[in-house]
Amino acid sequence: MLALTINYKNNKIISFKIEGHAGFAPEGEDIYCAGVSAVAQTALLGLIKQLTVEPKYQMEKGFLECELPPSLNEEEMEKAQIILSTMEAGLLSMQEAYPGIIRVNIRRC
Repeated sequence: MLALTINYKNNKIISFKIEGHAGFAPEGEDIYCAGVSAVAQTALLGLIKQLTVEPKYQMEKGFLECELPPSLNEEEMEKAQIILSTMEAGLLSMQEAYPGIIRVNIRRC
């Protein structure tokens, strides 16, 4: 199963993590993994392009973790929230369509 965690603080997304494998097909051929990867990596690239301070991230086979820098100003935080909430909507839609394969956990602190 693909496990996705989206972390909120003060009603703003501050980080996300994706790990695991859908197990539908061999690695590199799994359509579910590819879909989740495409959505998350596009969000990460959007953050890198739109923010003046690059987010902290780690990406390896079957794993992606991204955290916003705490020093973002209000305008940059707003841009980040648009990107990340769009990612969240896409991932939640995928979870709804494939509940046994994709699980999204939302943590609020």
